[in-house]
Amino acid sequence: MAFSFFKKSDKKASTENTGNTHYHQLNVKNIKWETKDAITIFFQQPEKKIHYKSGQFLTLIAPIAGKEIRRAYSLCSSPFTDEDLVVAVKRVDQGLMSNWLLDNLKIGDTIKVMEPMGHFTTEFDKTRKRHLIMFAGGSGITPMMSHIKSVLTQEPDSIASLIYCNRDIESIIFKDDLSSWETNYQGRLHVIHILDNAPMNWQGYSGLLNPEMLKKLFERIPDWGLEKTTYLMCGPEGMMKNVETLLAQHNIPADKIFKESFVQGTIDKDKKDEIPEAESGNRAHEVTIRYDGNEYKVMVEPHRTILETALDQGIDLPYSCQSGLCTACRGRALSGKVKLDEEEGLSQAEREAGYVLTCVGHPLTDDVVIEIG
Repeated sequence: MAFSFFKKSDKKASTENTGNTHYHQLNVKNIKWETKDAITIFFQQPEKKIHYKSGQFLTLIAPIAGKEIRRAYSLCSSPFTDEDLVVAVKRVDQGLMSNWLLDNLKIGDTIKVMEPMGHFTTEFDKTRKRHLIMFAGGSGITPMMSHIKSVLTQEPDSIASLIYCNRDIESIIFKDDLSSWETNYQGRLHVIHILDNAPMNWQGYSGLLNPEMLKKLFERIPDWGLEKTTYLMCGPEGMMKNVETLLAQHNIPADKIFKESFVQGTIDKDKKDEIPEAESGNRAHEVTIRYDGNEYKVMVEPHRTILETALDQGIDLPYSCQSGLCTACRGRALSGKVKLDEEEGLSQAEREAGYVLTCVGHPLTDDVVIEIG
């Protein structure tokens, strides 16, 4: 696939439709260093404005080391308060895209992105009254920042509480912005920082989030009852599993908890090879894919995913993380049986409704029909 990246341009951002997936060439309007290893990138909206929801992500695309690399970054801007499309990128050890962006991106460059996607979203209503309790770790603050801006400006009777975990005080992304929002919306936004390594004069919480600490945190934030409270989490997998366990201990129902996972790279091939031969018959199966008004038929070989096979045949399906967590490749299986290497990205309701992820999906029967979009 031929495309340009980081090309200097004075032209407005553009939109293209390559195959069936919408891509955009967005101009970098500004870059702000949030910490020594994290930046926010401000993309200028194209002439035909890109619409998105708080909690969605952009997939940035770059040719690095001879390969097309895609990484999903949650939007920290709000469609209600921000003129630009803004994402934050934190440097990851051996991370191809994050290191590339922090070391090379300049104001005035253009970068190719996929249209906004993701289901870590909610609708906002000025008549609504609710409490969003958010747990964030590191760069997991990005979708929370979008939700905070939206709920405070669009729902005057709602409030938000943020419990934000970081390594140390220097690694807090949006530290000043959060302080400003807390001041401007006093009484409606409560920000509590937790540091792994706290300085000597630190007056807040430090160490790992544990049952005793969570109990104290809940005493500090307003209690609006389960009916009006929703819990959101985004950060390292270990942190989120810990928070889920703690919330369960406080009898918080699972249907009140929503999470967004950040991953890099692709799922291990060894995990793909775990498909039982008895289930798959150790043979290829035909899959019908319906996408954007077109129908495609592909023969998926054993231990190959539906997405891999489609891309090899030039079918431009949407995808991003290729690990089964971002859900950019989500489709609904109208018939047949599909085995997933990873189900974490789908809710129980989505799985029951027949949704599958093509990037980690393997057909087990010959009558698989998947509708995407």
